[in-house]
Amino acid sequence: MPSAEIDGLTIGYDDKGTGPALVLVHGHPFDRTMWRPQTERFAASHRVVVPDLRGYGATTVVPGTTPLSAFAEDLAALLDRLGIGRFVLGGLSMGGQIVMECYRLFPERIRGLVLADTFPGAETPEGKAARNALADRLLAEGMRGYADEVLDRMVAPYNTHAAPHVHRMMCATDPEGAAAALRGRTERPDYRALLATVSVPALVIVGRDDAYTPVADAEAMHAALPDSTLVVVERAAHLPNLERPEEFDAALAAFLATLSPSER
Repeated sequence: MPSAEIDGLTIGYDDKGTGPALVLVHGHPFDRTMWRPQTERFAASHRVVVPDLRGYGATTVVPGTTPLSAFAEDLAALLDRLGIGRFVLGGLSMGGQIVMECYRLFPERIRGLVLADTFPGAETPEGKAARNALADRLLAEGMRGYADEVLDRMVAPYNTHAAPHVHRMMCATDPEGAAAALRGRTERPDYRALLATVSVPALVIVGRDDAYTPVADAEAMHAALPDSTLVVVERAAHLPNLERPEEFDAALAAFLATLSPSER
């Protein structure tokens, strides 16, 4: 399992295949193994880089508060270390918000965006209170109770094949890393105006039965982006890449095929 020592962090990652770079960013409270089906599928045509975010998986846990900008800067530093200049960047849920932050900070490096089951708005006062309360709970109780409660929202009950992997990822996450990310997300900017300025093609993809980021959120992002494709994955909730990997991968492959050789 490769890792890189960067700015005092040990960053775990996978780096598979050759060709145009495709970078995939996991959501909360998961790790890079949530992208295993896509890593296996797309390594035949792309160099697929999948990192563990700060506080998750094999990457160093930093207690306190981790803003989205810190995740984005970690990602840029890792890609610098790997010699990757430009890339297609995709993320799911919190990972999608990190993708938007990356576009805010270094748009010149990004050839295309994949925004999966995510939303661009800033946090509401009620959302801030809920995320901070959840951070406190995770630090006090650990991850298992939370994982048990939200599993049926992360993975639709009819997609039982995906549930064990998702539950394992959630339970294995360090509570301090998860809490730091939750606190950081409460302070995220509103990316809705940014979306209107995106100059590269984008794929917006969402599970039909996603209760966290419903189809209406995806439709709004699609409408805001100047050049985007919207795909709704049927019979999937918040993790269509694991619940319906064949459908998710077909949408991603079709999107990648639309990019010109210089964009791929």
